[in-house]
Amino acid sequence: MSIQKIAIAVGLLAAATLAQAKLPAPPPLTPEAAAKADEAKAKAAYNTKVDAYKLCKAMDKAAANYFKTTAGAGKQPSAGAPACTDPGPFSYVPPKPAEAAGAHSPAAPATSPPSNQAPAGAPTPKKP
Repeated sequence: MSIQKIAIAVGLLAAATLAQAKLPAPPPLTPEAAAKADEAKAKAAYNTKVDAYKLCKAMDKAAANYFKTTAGAGKQPSAGAPACTDPGPFSYVPPKPAEAAGAHSPAAPATSPPSNQAPAGAPTPKKP
């Protein structure tokens, strides 16, 4: 390799290193944006269930057609296949915020220390 090619390779390596500078962190989501993102996630999960239901129904229809017309004539489909479950209509119930659930508040204020025993490494007082 010539010195020019090595110099170009080192220059490109330095440029690539500078190009991969750390990007600033994205701003935190507002409560409204977080709620909207949660709803979109729930809607996507629902759509996945609907797609699985439609696929199940199509597979049942194809299997019925196979057993009715082709090599499976006179045979019955196996009864071990699970039934297709309809996901029903989409419904989203937003979760309660932590403040409303009381998750951060203690049950009652402490009125005594957690235990009345001396720590394991503490010397025991001598009685006179």
